[in-house]
Amino acid sequence: MSELGGEMSGLCDKAAWELAELLRKGEISAVEVVQAHLRRIEAVNGQVNAIVTLTAERALDEARAADADFAAGRVRGPLHGLPVAHKDLTDTAGIRTTYGSRLYAEHVPREDALIVRRMRAAGAITLGKTNTPEFGTGSHTVNEVFGATRNPYDLSKSAGGSSGGAAAALATGMVPLADGTDMGGSLRNPASFCNVAGLRPTPGWVPVPSPVAAWYTLGVSGPMARGARDLALLMSVIAGHDPAVPLTVACDGGVFARAAEAMAAGDTDLAGLRVAWSPDLGGLPVDPDTAAVTATAPGVFERLGARVEPVELDLSDAEDAFRIYRAWYYALCYGDLPQEELAENVRWNVAAGRRLTGEDLARAERLRSGLFARMHRFWREYDVLIAPVSQVPPFPVEQRYVESIAGEPMPDYLAWMRSAYWISVLHAPAASVPCGFTASGLPVGVQIVGRPYADAEVLRVAAAFETATGYGARRPAIVTG
Repeated sequence: MSELGGEMSGLCDKAAWELAELLRKGEISAVEVVQAHLRRIEAVNGQVNAIVTLTAERALDEARAADADFAAGRVRGPLHGLPVAHKDLTDTAGIRTTYGSRLYAEHVPREDALIVRRMRAAGAITLGKTNTPEFGTGSHTVNEVFGATRNPYDLSKSAGGSSGGAAAALATGMVPLADGTDMGGSLRNPASFCNVAGLRPTPGWVPVPSPVAAWYTLGVSGPMARGARDLALLMSVIAGHDPAVPLTVACDGGVFARAAEAMAAGDTDLAGLRVAWSPDLGGLPVDPDTAAVTATAPGVFERLGARVEPVELDLSDAEDAFRIYRAWYYALCYGDLPQEELAENVRWNVAAGRRLTGEDLARAERLRSGLFARMHRFWREYDVLIAPVSQVPPFPVEQRYVESIAGEPMPDYLAWMRSAYWISVLHAPAASVPCGFTASGLPVGVQIVGRPYADAEVLRVAAAFETATGYGARRPAIVTG
């Protein structure tokens, strides 16, 4: 029997919630689960370069401890015994964390980030760190420390970014759950490119402590998995108030635990759901292959009982608002680093931030506030908005960024991701779920956007869509043979 085809290796293709149930019932052990995933990593990671720091011995030690706890009747939480990986932007105590930067190539944090502490407290076992561009800059995962992460569905293509390592690891079964971050699409774009699922939570649901940008809301942390039920499972652990963060939702993750239970009960009825469909978010160029795939989504929602209406949106005010806030953030957080040691995209953002004026920041606040007010009226008419996640399918891995879409030149490395970063400005939850494949077999995701703080409802809708389509069950050939 092949390395990837054995019974134990089959554990790598199960959902996190399935593994959790088997572990609680004693039908499998945490050691078996971790060993299976380590074998999968050994077999496929060399091809995709998703996990860049591996903690195999530590993970096995933690798995043995988890089994001892199971035997004693002690269950730490809903992730007890489940292997996970953390994005290389996220601090992990005693585990190298480079942020994708040469400046931090040997950096080992002393403390876990809050999201890591919460996952570990719920029983998760860390297998290692997933690749990211330097400081998460750009929707293409490549850096000077570890190189590029390749798309598991076509190794000549990009896995997206900046959580590209997480997405590729999930798609190939190296882990069942992973965390990521999202400012301009970094949870959603790689999910779309790699046929997995990701949720950009409403800012505040998943607290992110920061000593320099505590009130910044464009950047969030969130869950990645192979399905919506697993996203809800992870959100039940990582969501909720923390007193060290000024802007957090004043409750725990119970709403997501209940959402996961509803999904387990097969709650896929979308009767009466009011769906707004925007194929181009108000005139953005969209690659014909991507457009053809995402155009199938409205019909799926209609078959599920939803009322779907095409809408004309004007989100163009998000352009300046996003770019100004992003540039300000980069100058604030990375402006004191030696610029000559940084990647070009980081330097570009810092330079843009240094040119900002008070008038620029005032314009950004005015634009974003006006857009939020208009969308508040929009949400009175609709429950969710569906649109393409990315304007293009996965592109060649050697390419720095997408230079043109449907014949329209892109002015810089950011512009091709407007379909994601315009949504970031809305202060709303947005999930990326598999929507199908191009004629050449490349994954394409659809973006499901909901009202601010209606994250659990977005996940319920995402679960119904993925159950109806089954696209997320299609695994890449490098693991299916």
